[in-house]
Amino acid sequence: MVFNHLIGVRFPVGPPKYYYFTMKFLRVGDINNEKPAVLDDKGQARDLSSIILDLDPSTINKNTIKKIEEKKINNLPLVKNPFRIGPCISKPQKFIGVGLNYSDHAAETGMATPKEPIIFMKATSCLSGPNDDVKIPKKSKKTDWEVELGIIIGEKAQYISEAVSQKHIFGYCIVNDVSEREFQIDRGGTWDKGKSCDTFGPVGPYLVTKDEIKDIKNLNLELKLNGNVMQKGNTNKMIFDVNYLVSYISNFMTLLPGDIITTGTPPGVGMARKPQIFLKAGDEMNLSIDFLGSQKQKVSNLS
Repeated sequence: MVFNHLIGVRFPVGPPKYYYFTMKFLRVGDINNEKPAVLDDKGQARDLSSIILDLDPSTINKNTIKKIEEKKINNLPLVKNPFRIGPCISKPQKFIGVGLNYSDHAAETGMATPKEPIIFMKATSCLSGPNDDVKIPKKSKKTDWEVELGIIIGEKAQYISEAVSQKHIFGYCIVNDVSEREFQIDRGGTWDKGKSCDTFGPVGPYLVTKDEIKDIKNLNLELKLNGNVMQKGNTNKMIFDVNYLVSYISNFMTLLPGDIITTGTPPGVGMARKPQIFLKAGDEMNLSIDFLGSQKQKVSNLS
């Protein structure tokens, strides 16, 4: 399998010992049996198993990048086709969501623009691969979609300033923040129970290192349902940007390597439409964000 997202090379100022490669990481293999991989300069997946056991909180760091540079990506074995792509991060300690973080999405819901970020948690058990089925939970009436930019933390962040947030970010990915609106809103309490059902957290396909993104404040996001564009937005409409969110959240909980922050969704969700539209078995979603690849999920009922 060849990917059309090539690796770029950035040469730092001064005489470094190692060149710094921007990279696209992924995890490939059957569910619960994935192995780490990285794309080479032709967009082919190369097996990282000889360097690290997995992409997880212990390996999301600069030391891993250094080891890959030393070994040279094109010397690593190719991953045999075909293969399934799993979640781009394994065993994150936290999966944190941000609500109503796009001005145009807040407007479509009729809710007031937040004065501070709205924070909720998604259970890490909801993580799934970018192309795995999304399963509608039992008794669901209002399962909805949300294309979002995800942040992957690379360095412990505790009470940090906005000015140093980038130091603590390893990279970015696509997240479909699938949400059951009746569970989330109509049944009271916190949002978490509408955000955490199994398969409600497709992430990936890639964990893209931050240096590969030229302008995180100008990325196009899109979600199609059965071929029809439902969501179309840009990160320039974020109320609270990436650096602010990492700093803000670090004042309420310590962020650790591998933690995911999903940063809110643009307009076009099902609950805001007139009439409302919700997912049903047989539907197909296609998600994309500039430089981060794409996702494709079929919708099925939980058996």
